[in-house]
Amino acid sequence: MPPSKLTPSQKAAIHETVLTNPYIPAKPTRKQLEFLLREEREVFYGGAAGGGKSVALLMAALQYVMLPGYAALILRRSYTDLSLPGALMDAAKGWLAGTDAKWSEIGKTWTFPSGATLTFGYLETDMDKYRYQSTEFQFIAFDELTQFEEEQYLYLFSRLRRTDDNPAPLRVRGASNPGNIGHQWVKARFIEPAGVSPERAYVPASLDDNPYLSRDEYTQSLQLLDAVTQAQLLRGDWDIQTGGNLFKPQWFPLVNDWPKGARSVRYWDLAATEKGDWTAGARVAELGGRYWVVDIRRLRATPREVEQLVRQTADLDGTNVPIHIEQEPGSSGVNTISHYQRSVLAGYAVYPDRVTGSKVERAGPASSAAQAGNISLVNGPWVRAFIDEASLFPEGPHDDMVDAVSGALGKLGQGNSDRFLTMHSGKVRG
Repeated sequence: MPPSKLTPSQKAAIHETVLTNPYIPAKPTRKQLEFLLREEREVFYGGAAGGGKSVALLMAALQYVMLPGYAALILRRSYTDLSLPGALMDAAKGWLAGTDAKWSEIGKTWTFPSGATLTFGYLETDMDKYRYQSTEFQFIAFDELTQFEEEQYLYLFSRLRRTDDNPAPLRVRGASNPGNIGHQWVKARFIEPAGVSPERAYVPASLDDNPYLSRDEYTQSLQLLDAVTQAQLLRGDWDIQTGGNLFKPQWFPLVNDWPKGARSVRYWDLAATEKGDWTAGARVAELGGRYWVVDIRRLRATPREVEQLVRQTADLDGTNVPIHIEQEPGSSGVNTISHYQRSVLAGYAVYPDRVTGSKVERAGPASSAAQAGNISLVNGPWVRAFIDEASLFPEGPHDDMVDAVSGALGKLGQGNSDRFLTMHSGKVRG
């Protein structure tokens, strides 16, 4: 917004926290200024590429470092993202290295003379969020927000707090382009009218809003990309998304309950490593040819933590719910199933599933059932992430929940076939 349109209190605030801030050497653009002045608890910045998103987040984090007790946290999805040359942690070193702020390499934290801190962190696995469990921040920022899961974003709100004598405002800020695994939930929370809230705001920015970049050169670079990515990055188009053709979000009715007389199974797709794919376990129920995805549990963690989740889930499901686990090829897959049967899930009905065919082929029956409106999702915290993943399948970065649901439907469908043969076997004449 032009300086002439700022109120006296806004002018004073921006002068004190940004323009005369010794730790912010850059002058904010008009859009960045608008972002920095927003007073809502949550503000999302960006859309198109080149709008100065990351710099805006760094400015916002540094606005109140003169206040004693102020603590800010900037998050990337992985440590690799965090430590890239030119990324935010690197940019902060360029801004702060010559000041009186002190850097701790171990804690990835800048400490200011006031005692305020700016910490850089990451949320690569589901367990990483617990590294912040005993901390509190007045500012939490997510750089490239669409790379995060919604539950990660929401969990960090539990770390947003302050004492009564701390004048720093409580703020959660995000910046990103359209696309990636979090596209749908970010769009629903900030872009679509249904996401509008007095505690939430969206500040769109584009290449035209950043006078520090060469528009022509940057546009030429973006034009080398595919049409969908061009639309997302060049225009900030939230209505276009690269995805597969097996599942559409509108194919999945949302319900609050499922028929308790239905039979159900739990199917687990175990991840090979804690930093690779997710471990996902889907409980799916069937009655009269209709299916309900009752619950999905997933995490990326150590083998021991995965075992604990699988056992806890079995205890919650009960012994009447059969458990199927995808068996990897070779002796290691056999040993894994044996370990789960003998130790982790002793007392439960556990069956190995030696899969054949590609993931796309195995998802075919689930796709057909969903398109026919025969798969309902029972409302739960996992629903948004599942819809995001299914919408991108098989082109998205993850497919674990789709694999688990497809596996469960396969077992329930197999049960239908087995019952049909049993019922009619006495009538068959050879």
